Amino acid sequence: MTANNLPPMPRLIVEPAVRNALEEDLGRAGDITSDYVVPENTRAQARIAARATGVVSGLDAARAAFRMVDPDLLIGIEKRDGDLIEPGDAICHLDGKARSILTGERVALNFLGHMSGIASAAKSMSDLISHTKAKVTCTRKTTPGLRAFEKHAVRSGGGANHRFGLDDGLLIKDNHIAVAGGVTAAITAARSQAGHMVKIECEVDTLDQLREALEAGAEAILLDNMSPDILAEAVTINAGGATLEASGGITSDTIKAVAESGVDLISVGWLTHSAPSLDLGLDIDFGD
Repeated sequence: MTANNLPPMPRLIVEPAVRNALEEDLGRAGDITSDYVVPENTRAQARIAARATGVVSGLDAARAAFRMVDPDLLIGIEKRDGDLIEPGDAICHLDGKARSILTGERVALNFLGHMSGIASAAKSMSDLISHTKAKVTCTRKTTPGLRAFEKHAVRSGGGANHRFGLDDGLLIKDNHIAVAGGVTAAITAARSQAGHMVKIECEVDTLDQLREALEAGAEAILLDNMSPDILAEAVTINAGGATLEASGGITSDTIKAVAESGVDLISVGWLTHSAPSLDLGLDIDFGD
């Protein structure tokens, strides 16, 4: 079963990050363990398989890791990003030089395990609120250098992406408000310079700030650390005028009540900064 028909990650994003990871792992002398222990021409077949239930993500990165190590490796992909997997399910098969498979193993599994863990967490949170209109979204709380990978993983699990950086979305937060001199002043200043295609989102801590932000013309409102009851009041006040996003310490125990308040989006920072890696493993057969 595929959760999303996701396009492949762009090579221009995948390859530099994977190359950096391989350079970090191979260091100055390469994989000296495999080079010393395994004869150069030994061939092997191997498969990467699930050892836990979850959602797979990161196949583009895993494929790139093996191909960069050895372009002659045969790589058979059995799953797609967004597929549900159970223990024992094969994700991909490898055929070629044993040294190459062993050298690429850890980098490939690091990307796959990390991204599949995020995808699995996003799927779990999304399932908890599937009876509502709310959508789970991630934040900019990502591992430096891996934001595109982690946000792709959230989409693999059925979640949505917030802005990718400071340059593709206008979000006025509490410190912006403090420096600008208030909600209205901040939104007015932003609107005076933002292009016609740029929406303005404003973070608010109180219902009074919500009213002020709506009056000032914010198209989206980030409702920070509000209880489900207050969120429900915010939905009533908004009356469908702006996109409402709930945020602040939301967990699997609290997300259902938050979604049932009627908000449109629920941002969950821990999806990208704290989701546990999904247990995947590579099993190898050295053949003749």
